[in-house]
Amino acid sequence: MKIYLLFPLLFVISAIAYGQQTMQKSIDVNKLNDYLRQLPATIKVSMVAESVTGHRYFAYRPEAIVPAASVIKIPVLIELMDQAGKQKIELTKIYKLTAADKTGGSGIIAGMPDGKEFTLRELAQEMIHSSDNTATNVLIREVGMKAINDNLIRLGSTHTRLNRIMMDTLAARQGRENYVNAVEINDLLRKIYNNNIATPALCKEMLEILKNCADTTTIPRYLPRQVAIAHKTGELSYVRGDAGIVYTGNPFILSVFVEGFDEMSQAEKIIGDLALICWESLK
Repeated sequence: MKIYLLFPLLFVISAIAYGQQTMQKSIDVNKLNDYLRQLPATIKVSMVAESVTGHRYFAYRPEAIVPAASVIKIPVLIELMDQAGKQKIELTKIYKLTAADKTGGSGIIAGMPDGKEFTLRELAQEMIHSSDNTATNVLIREVGMKAINDNLIRLGSTHTRLNRIMMDTLAARQGRENYVNAVEINDLLRKIYNNNIATPALCKEMLEILKNCADTTTIPRYLPRQVAIAHKTGELSYVRGDAGIVYTGNPFILSVFVEGFDEMSQAEKIIGDLALICWESLK
């Protein structure tokens, strides 16, 4: 009898040992702290790295509320998909572009002819792929700014807010800025990853859209090209940010925002360096 019990016992011991080994996977916190300490005093970094289950690997100024730039397009995408999941809106709905829709900044749709037709799904894809501001503003009007913020509250975000449309410089000068918090944007991404928003099919679609973000100068900067990253970047003259899910052997969620830089390339390198340290620990 003892012989027969030996193999199940060995299996249990091996499983426990494997589980402990998996649990011990962590980010090199000392390396991250050393890197952040050597940055110029004018540089302000807000950063949170977590597992897809919510385990906090590392946080630096996690309480910071920073200008969102185009990272705010993640909540816009979430609200669109949430309404689609509740059958309040159809992603196949056709929208005809007008001259009044067109706005400056990033994207390609403003250069297209009036009357060109897009589905809401296509607008959502371009909102993330090229960070298209015209597509974003159309979608904000379609789903409603209040609905986006109400959904953020429902999902537990207390600081992340959409307060103006894209390229509304007057609103920005008046202090009506869009804001994001690294902890909260991580939580939103984790909810998408774990199918806690809309439907599993729509969460999968959101992740595929986010994986198609064309900007590779920040989190993806130094990572191997074959590493899938579902992310959205943001850029203003005074903030550079990126928030995404990095699909490694141990998938992790990372949000990094940099302020106080002299050159945009400086901020992009900082985000890339921090992402590389995290990836090297968790790959």
